[in-house]
Amino acid sequence: MDSSGLPLVSIVTPSFNMEGYLPRTIESVLSQDYPNIEYIVMDGGSTDRTLEILKSYGDRLKYFSEPDKGPSDAVHKGFQRAHGDIFAWLGADDLYLPGAVRTGAEALIARPEIDVIYGEGYWIDETDAVISRYPTLPFDPKDLEWDCFICQPASFIRASAYRRCGLDPDVNFSFDYDLWIRMVKQGIRFEMIPRYLAGSRMHQGAKTINERETVFTASMGLLQRHYGYIPFSWAFGYAAFRHDSRDQFFQPVKYSLRNYLATLPVGLRLNPTKRARFLGDWLAAPLQAIRRRLT
Repeated sequence: MDSSGLPLVSIVTPSFNMEGYLPRTIESVLSQDYPNIEYIVMDGGSTDRTLEILKSYGDRLKYFSEPDKGPSDAVHKGFQRAHGDIFAWLGADDLYLPGAVRTGAEALIARPEIDVIYGEGYWIDETDAVISRYPTLPFDPKDLEWDCFICQPASFIRASAYRRCGLDPDVNFSFDYDLWIRMVKQGIRFEMIPRYLAGSRMHQGAKTINERETVFTASMGLLQRHYGYIPFSWAFGYAAFRHDSRDQFFQPVKYSLRNYLATLPVGLRLNPTKRARFLGDWLAAPLQAIRRRLT
């Protein structure tokens, strides 16, 4: 802690050739009203104007430029250099909303039994305009078995909890999802707070959009690794993507009979040891969809 008496919050931004968005990300951190922030930018050896941008901020932030294995490795290296009591990371195209760091830190101060606090977030576009609400849910560890419902830019982690179960530097797709699942298995405690804290940017250059099949494969792989089962929702999304190549964000998934029927062989193949369970979920899915529309 410094003279403010508040815990140090260490924020890491991984970046690689992100000159178009990086200044807005940096400004969203440096404009926070929380007085005790350590800000570290981990650059992966950019060839654009990134280093020029970072140098322009002088001692308002720390930066390191060196090769890495991807964003998970970059964030992990940043946390290894960090000195804070609370950790957070913010992608080089994401934003904090005003007051986000203070809100996250104060929530952890007020709840000493909680290790990870996360808030609400928005999907934002290239111009920072809100697209929609991020689909965040109150914390229930069972829900992690079918969806990553935590808005990562809106999360704040006790450094002690991170050190018990850190990012895997070799996982570079859905690496936040992987971290949350492993933290839950370690008994690390989560809580959602009903405050909007961050903007998570969606644009055509985002990995989740232009590397959609790789993201599907990686996410289903971690679900299989951690839970031994690929839920119907993932199998359906994957089967639909293989059929029409829609990105399922800017081009929403099509809920059609054809995609539903195609999901059965895909799901059975993805769940070779739990085919009976998947068949039951596949048969129940239409009724569940009708119920959701009626409620």
